[in-house]
Amino acid sequence: MSETSRSQAHTHRDAGAAPRGPGGPGTPHPTAGRAGGHQTGGHSGRPRTGGSLAVGELVEAALPLIAGWLPGQRWYAGKGQAITGLHPVTATPLITGDPAMVHLLLRVEHGDQADLYQLLLGLRTEPPSGLLPEASLGALTHGPYDGAALYDAVHDPELTGRLLAHLAGADRFGPLSFRRTPGPGLPADLLGRAGTAEQSNTSVIYGTSFILKLFRRISPGTNPDLELSLALSRAGSTRIPRVAAWFESRLAGAEPATLGLLQRFLPDAEDGWELALDQVARLKGDPSPGNFAVEAHRLGRATAEVHRVLARALPVARLDREQTDRLAGAMAERLDAAAAAVPALRRYRSALHAAFRQLTADHLTGLTVQRIHGDLHLGQAMRTPHGWVLLDFEGEPAKSVAERRLPQPALKDVAAMLRSFDYAAAHLLAGAEPDPELAHLAAAWAARNRTAYCAGYTAAGGTDPAGAPELLRALEIDKAVYEVVYEARHRPGWLPIPLTAIHRLATTA
Repeated sequence: MSETSRSQAHTHRDAGAAPRGPGGPGTPHPTAGRAGGHQTGGHSGRPRTGGSLAVGELVEAALPLIAGWLPGQRWYAGKGQAITGLHPVTATPLITGDPAMVHLLLRVEHGDQADLYQLLLGLRTEPPSGLLPEASLGALTHGPYDGAALYDAVHDPELTGRLLAHLAGADRFGPLSFRRTPGPGLPADLLGRAGTAEQSNTSVIYGTSFILKLFRRISPGTNPDLELSLALSRAGSTRIPRVAAWFESRLAGAEPATLGLLQRFLPDAEDGWELALDQVARLKGDPSPGNFAVEAHRLGRATAEVHRVLARALPVARLDREQTDRLAGAMAERLDAAAAAVPALRRYRSALHAAFRQLTADHLTGLTVQRIHGDLHLGQAMRTPHGWVLLDFEGEPAKSVAERRLPQPALKDVAAMLRSFDYAAAHLLAGAEPDPELAHLAAAWAARNRTAYCAGYTAAGGTDPAGAPELLRALEIDKAVYEVVYEARHRPGWLPIPLTAIHRLATTA
């Protein structure tokens, strides 16, 4: 199985979530920022070698090292902005002695914004053997642990093994609660290795059995990935990796926050994005259609099956006229903001606004909305010997948890996957001189697989995309507009991909 897919590190993923507004998620604990005043789960005490931890003093000594280390992490959202404040919210020792591990929720202020981050701090007299340079925070320079090595504990197999043991035992430490799903017990003796391709989260893999996703940027409430994966697991769906356990933290004045999710590992699975790219690459030497359309059809069926289960397990609603107008209005606002940032969009504004206005037609009133994946693309799908499996139900990383938990049209996932086929086809043209024949092959490949995916979705009982052309077109435009802004900011060389889609969607009804 590809670690890349499990870590959400695909080349077209909506990575690098934008920081949230002032204040950020969570509320600082009343004792935040005072040495010795953090929640400790009853394990505090004077420091002694191999004994209990002086957690407050440890965290106080660690903050300067954290401030230097944090901006270099791929999952840190405040890139390019100076850190203006670090405020511990909870600090909970999970392992004492040598080595030790402390769980830290840290409020990080940068500019006029703030985010809450989850850190697992490892502490040893000497750094563990083979520790990657990027996992080291450095040596503590003052306090009772002067000279000790501080590092990211997810890169220490012994400590991540102990983390699995806490999940297996459904343990509790102060504000932290480890929870298991019913069923066979979890092994408590596996060592974990950190995944190598990370973005907004960190993965820890336990042999060929389990994978633990650690959420780095934390918000109050149940993470949609846990909520939807649990609903699907409890319904017996085979289209996701089964949930085995999770852990969460109480936050002062807020709902408990999801911190980590343990699921079955899929050792024999293949990454859908990589499969598609392999198929696209072969077109240069063999322009025949190939067989990926068969897989696209099966993937469409899998998507529809997931939607059907979610519609049974979680609330479904119908939008009234006012709500439909708000849906269209929000799309129009995002378009206007994007056009202000990316001049190349402006020539299409009139046609795209007209597409959004079509959503307010009388026959679209009463549109059904439900819980969906929310950020579906080929990199979130794995082909197993038993069929396609969908991963990572967090939703769009730039949105708040509350926004991601809102019911949405099921065709939003379909539109997102259609955009993913376009991105895969674009790899045929990447880095090459303009070639009309290659461009035609790429467009034909994307069209073929888009059609097959929609046919599979319909065959498995999903809403027929052909029966709601105005809605599907508007949703695909909205996704492409987002992509235009992302590529303009982060990968200007990729900007022609979504702009080509914008041109197609603006000029064909």
